[in-house]
Amino acid sequence: MTMSELVKRSPLRILEQSIHGGLGAGNIGVFSSPKGLGKTACLVHIATDKLFQGQHVIHVSFAARTDHIIRWYEDIFGEIVDKRELSDVVDVHDEIIRNRVIMNFSQDGTNADQLLRSLRAMITDGGFAADVLVVDGYDFVKGSPESIAAIKSFAEELGIAVWFSASSPEDPSIVDERGVPTYLTSYLDHISVLITLEATPEFIKLRLVKDHQKLMGDDLHVRLDSKSLLIVER
Repeated sequence: MTMSELVKRSPLRILEQSIHGGLGAGNIGVFSSPKGLGKTACLVHIATDKLFQGQHVIHVSFAARTDHIIRWYEDIFGEIVDKRELSDVVDVHDEIIRNRVIMNFSQDGTNADQLLRSLRAMITDGGFAADVLVVDGYDFVKGSPESIAAIKSFAEELGIAVWFSASSPEDPSIVDERGVPTYLTSYLDHISVLITLEATPEFIKLRLVKDHQKLMGDDLHVRLDSKSLLIVER
């Protein structure tokens, strides 16, 4: 299979259709769930799909180490190319590595301004024209809506789509009157797309809580395969 065929047949095209063509530049999307359900896998699958399209990705991790992030990319890449029998695997692998940057920060020691200065230095001064920013390990309980608002303004200025993972610190069934997880309620004005993950015996269910201006609560037409950790068609 060629790259163009792989991109065209990806189940992420279904996800994009479900959110009116995708997240879009200047917007923030969030995957929310308790720890261990596959939020990072969702981020890496989306990032890898963008890399397959020739786009540039910055992956920001607030975890203590980044070696596991590289393993995530290698594992997701391997699962995709094995399932789709991609041709020219080595050349494709080398190209997407060139188009990906992984950056590591400590949330306790880095405020939003410092993070954005580092990203701007990479994008503008370093000449890395990022199309997508993925952020994992950010603690929304410790964070602030003002910080997310600053990241959104930065994304709007530079035309970047931003995907976050968010770990629920409480029972994920605790939601506000709109169906939004309560720990994200104060952030909702700055989030364009909100997707929650829910474990079932066979797979991880993806539920669309917010689709740009609409609050939904609908099951998506894709799910997360608990074995391959790929987003697949339902």
